[in-house]
Amino acid sequence: MSWPLLAGAALANPFYAPPPPDDSSPNFTGDAELGFTHLSGNTDSQTLIGKTRLTWLTGDLTHSLRGEVRNVTKDGETSAEQYLLAGRERFDFNGPHYLFGFARWEKDRFAGYDQQLSVIGGYGRQLLAGDRQSLSLEAGPGYRNDRLREYDDQRLAVAYTALAYRFGFAEGTDFEQEMSVEYTSENTTSRSFTALTARVTPRISMRLSHEIKHNSQPPPDTIERTDNTTSASLLYRW
Repeated sequence: MSWPLLAGAALANPFYAPPPPDDSSPNFTGDAELGFTHLSGNTDSQTLIGKTRLTWLTGDLTHSLRGEVRNVTKDGETSAEQYLLAGRERFDFNGPHYLFGFARWEKDRFAGYDQQLSVIGGYGRQLLAGDRQSLSLEAGPGYRNDRLREYDDQRLAVAYTALAYRFGFAEGTDFEQEMSVEYTSENTTSRSFTALTARVTPRISMRLSHEIKHNSQPPPDTIERTDNTTSASLLYRW
């Protein structure tokens, strides 16, 4: 696997460890993404999206850390406020098989949860790992602690499955599609991330993306079950 594929995969991947590196891949990479919009006039609104990821290698282990923040204000009132921190490990065997594990902390002011902590691990299989295409599938069990504002905390067993696909149209231009499902006895959380990324310079890219998060049974005081985020942003990688 080449360095462009490793860098491109590490750049997004809300759900997955990066694909296995080859001997020429760098031991440490990172990226930062920033999107900001401001509307004034009849509607006064601001949207800020920030993401960052660090990835480093230790033998057959691939480590990654990521953080995200989203904030939306409209007419001086906050309408969306989300935070995420996650760490992930991937151990590669000979061939397409690997083991993974991750811990993820989320806080969403308007989702009915004070915070959520998930710990999930399992088995993955790298079906495609070429310069132009990559495809991985993974599944496993986990545990989630939901801290609710108005109700008792929920401690839930999780069944997790996910996929990640990348297609390179041309050098520096990629399409990415990622999906995951987390099933519990209380609800099912599904996530989707779709992105088109085009490299402007060796370190700067432009990205157009759309994210969907759906909770089949959110807390009673939550109005919407589905969050959609469409953004245009700049990415810097090192």
